[in-house]
Amino acid sequence: MSTSLHELTVPLISPGAATALLEAYSPATDRFLASPRHTLLGRGTAAEIPHDDRPLTLRIREALEARRRPGAPAPVVLGSLPFAPDAPPALTVPEEVHWAPPLREDPLVALPVPHQEDRPRWRVTEVPAPERYGEAVAAAVARMRAGEFDKVVLARTLELTSPREPDLPAMLRRLARRDPAGYTFAVPSGPGRTLVGASPELLVSRQDGRLVANPLAGSAPRSTDLAEDVRRAVALLESPKDLHEHAVVVAAVREALAPYCTSLEVPERPTLVRTAAMWHLSTTVTGELTDVDTTALDLALALHPTPAVCGTPTDVARAVIAESEPFDRGPYTGMVGWQDADGDGEWVVTIRCAEAEGRTLRLFAGAGVVAESSPEAETAETAAKFRTFLDAVGASL
Repeated sequence: MSTSLHELTVPLISPGAATALLEAYSPATDRFLASPRHTLLGRGTAAEIPHDDRPLTLRIREALEARRRPGAPAPVVLGSLPFAPDAPPALTVPEEVHWAPPLREDPLVALPVPHQEDRPRWRVTEVPAPERYGEAVAAAVARMRAGEFDKVVLARTLELTSPREPDLPAMLRRLARRDPAGYTFAVPSGPGRTLVGASPELLVSRQDGRLVANPLAGSAPRSTDLAEDVRRAVALLESPKDLHEHAVVVAAVREALAPYCTSLEVPERPTLVRTAAMWHLSTTVTGELTDVDTTALDLALALHPTPAVCGTPTDVARAVIAESEPFDRGPYTGMVGWQDADGDGEWVVTIRCAEAEGRTLRLFAGAGVVAESSPEAETAETAAKFRTFLDAVGASL
């Protein structure tokens, strides 16, 4: 089935257009993604991207070209890719795609979400337990100080179970309204599973031959006290440990993207971005592509995984993650986003997220571990990062 996207595009001048797509989301049929550039809702399934031995970019190109129609906007693929490079993708060409302006430009996004009187009671299990996570951090620090590797990102999970299935549309609305300037998403991640989250980090976007990447590394929890919140932000900007961690990530991004660009602009020092829960060190990298056929996903795959979600050297960090984390990351620290048949698109780092399956929610959070790290600080950092999702579902540690 093919549908003209011209017929489905929400007029850019329409107040409430973005929130209308947010309110219309249904987990049974839809895929939702809001970014600082667009809000989009994909409905139905025209084609699923298969999992086979061919390069992923080829599989996507064939699926999109098969649905290209003269005079119609380029068809779109939408969904998520897992952390593990050999795991199946969860990407679909929707039957319909509805577009709207960014949520942050919609005045209705400021309206409060109706209070949910009967939120489920959650039973929370930490995997691994905080003390076990701290031991893994300490072991990694000892190996780094011995010169084995430079950085690793270690994650832990919270498994939330309740007597009934969670209200995913309500959860998505709360996440979107909490951080409307970020990247909010809800997409199927496998049979019976839905990936929901609110990531602050753009992996890479491509539009008309120009790329933007926005690596984040180095973070501090926000405070409800204004003076303390400002103090934490300033301390993060001056932290040698966090500045070093950030510089490692930016260098890796520069190295990965440079072969694709005629020019690449990388600021010398990071700035700050904030979410409702965290401060992050941020660098916005921009570039002009050498080859117009290089797609957004080509760039994303060249970057993935960055040291911000894996570590460095990559192969060693992956091995340490496999040894240290008692769970499969699945979609966590993969990427979620979209790409059209012309190669334009946005791919977001899959963090601040949860995977819903039946009556269970599995939350993820990680911390960048370097030689100067302490188990206590990294455990506290993951707890702070869990706050984004815990607040959205009405649970706590």
